[in-house]
Amino acid sequence: MIENTTPLSPVQRRALRAAAHHLNPVVSISQKGLTPSVLAEIDRCLKAHELIKLRLYGIEREVREALFIEICTALKCAEVQHIGNLLVLWREN
Repeated sequence: MIENTTPLSPVQRRALRAAAHHLNPVVSISQKGLTPSVLAEIDRCLKAHELIKLRLYGIEREVREALFIEICTALKCAEVQHIGNLLVLWREN
């Protein structure tokens, strides 16, 4: 689990995973990685929706976890779920 400013209880995490199930990814991260503009777009999406999905393209498994930690730390959001190339993030407005 990633340490951040928004820890989630197991019940909250389960409810957010269920709510995120039908969502489509709103931001994609590819080989160029986490650029400042991509980070700003993730921040805008979190402000607008609180719960979002990200899709990663062509990024190795080890790097995915590091990206997840970097995003959660920089934007002070919570890790909800990480399955394959999909990341689910939540930040209360």
